[in-house]
Amino acid sequence: MHTTHTSLLTPLNLVSPPAARTSGSIAVVWDKPEVSGDVACYRVYVNDVIHGICTAADYTVTGLAPAQEYKVHICAVTAAGEVSLPSNVIIVSTKPEGELFDITVFGAVEGGEVLNTAAIQAAIDVCTAGGMVYVPAGVFLSGAIFLKSSMTLFIEKGGVLLGSAEPADYPLMTYRWEGREQLCYASLVNTQECSGGGRLKDITIAGGGKIDANGAALFKAEMAEAKGFRGRAVCLRSTDDVYLKDITVRQSPAWCVHLIYCNQVTANNVSIYTKNDEHGRRYADVFNGDGLNPDSSSDIYIFNSMIASQDDCIAIKSGRDEEGRRAGIPSENIRITNCRFKSGFGVAIGSEMSGGVRNVTVSDCTFEDVYSIGTVKAPRGRGAVIENIVYEDCTLRNYSLEHEDCQWFRGAINIDQFYSHKQYDLDRAEEVTDGTGIIRNITFRNIVLDTHAGNAVFMAGLPEQPLQNIVLENVSAIGKYGLKAYNIEGLAMNNVSVLSRLDEPYQFYNRIPGSLSGFQVSPQ
Repeated sequence: MHTTHTSLLTPLNLVSPPAARTSGSIAVVWDKPEVSGDVACYRVYVNDVIHGICTAADYTVTGLAPAQEYKVHICAVTAAGEVSLPSNVIIVSTKPEGELFDITVFGAVEGGEVLNTAAIQAAIDVCTAGGMVYVPAGVFLSGAIFLKSSMTLFIEKGGVLLGSAEPADYPLMTYRWEGREQLCYASLVNTQECSGGGRLKDITIAGGGKIDANGAALFKAEMAEAKGFRGRAVCLRSTDDVYLKDITVRQSPAWCVHLIYCNQVTANNVSIYTKNDEHGRRYADVFNGDGLNPDSSSDIYIFNSMIASQDDCIAIKSGRDEEGRRAGIPSENIRITNCRFKSGFGVAIGSEMSGGVRNVTVSDCTFEDVYSIGTVKAPRGRGAVIENIVYEDCTLRNYSLEHEDCQWFRGAINIDQFYSHKQYDLDRAEEVTDGTGIIRNITFRNIVLDTHAGNAVFMAGLPEQPLQNIVLENVSAIGKYGLKAYNIEGLAMNNVSVLSRLDEPYQFYNRIPGSLSGFQVSPQ
């Protein structure tokens, strides 16, 4: 075979994401080469020997020895057999083998009828640094459990951690609920605040098993008792170096996985079901069923994962209104790649974003019967800045008519500063205050979408604070309705084609004369 090395095909910026290591595996991700359209696959080399081949820009190296150092690099290969120059080389070490603490040794009984909270918590409490709390195959009923630093919760394939349906099994705690610190029922899997304001670190939740929060039953019970807001399936707070790997999380009474003030987080091969189970059966009486929510959290990698959500699939948040601005902790440096979304509302930013959100990339993701690829939402009162957001190389096909455009969701591409308002006045400016949010530097690139539900593209800024520097590049879209662009300063449209089934393909309006400028609309 003829082999040609070319720098334009070289994979870029190879890294092992934060915490993405176990005693037997290392996960790596990289940026696609400059000429990515010619790449058929990637070769992954470990210690200069081919370990495997993949088509996505992430790979999990398995079968490794504990506490060993490994050298990793990547090469791209074209369909014609050309092999690129190697990527940068990284040196990564696996974790040492930790001590194992089987919950059945501590009295846990499978079957889903005996409450095992105390037994599981006892295993966690005595788990040594670097150790593993092991949930074997079977259904283990539990109330709220609390993880600690330097441990792994490993749920074996065929194992289920099933949440109790009794609110009494979930003590009341202070969590963020929709952006404010409020009294909530504990989640099924939690962390507790450290004494003295310290932080937890190095927590892994892994295995081929399931965390099932029993949300349909628990939702009803918590709503009826109403001592606090609903808990989540998993809620980790003030924790650094979190690894979620090969785990299924489902049926939460509210948001499914909630990360509050967490840094250096990796989610690899995680499946989340908050609307239907794996067989398509609908969970009853659950709403606010977001999938995975980073909240004032940073340095996050989410890849090779699937979310089928009742609400936002991923919602990036940072607190609400004055309280969120006072805390002032942004969500930033977030990379979402090679993910599949099968219901819900795509990757959202906001609406609770009062600590700011910046530096987010969503790429190489597919959206099937999902309402939107991306929603950026910052209504009046929130304040702060959302900036430097890129959605690229994504496809959406939405033939579902379950949802129509409304105040909560207005487009398959959606940037909305009138979010939550049924009616809005594009001309009525209000005073600019600390509560006036700024949305700027948002790019949608290499997007193909077909939606039967509503607007293909909806972008609306405030008259007193227009959207700034919005880029649509290589976008091909068809919707029930077309593209609507209101109150934008600096809209660039390059190679954009929008078709509407029911109205005009393009509608532009601006309160500030001359602001909607510098763009080209591709011919139909």
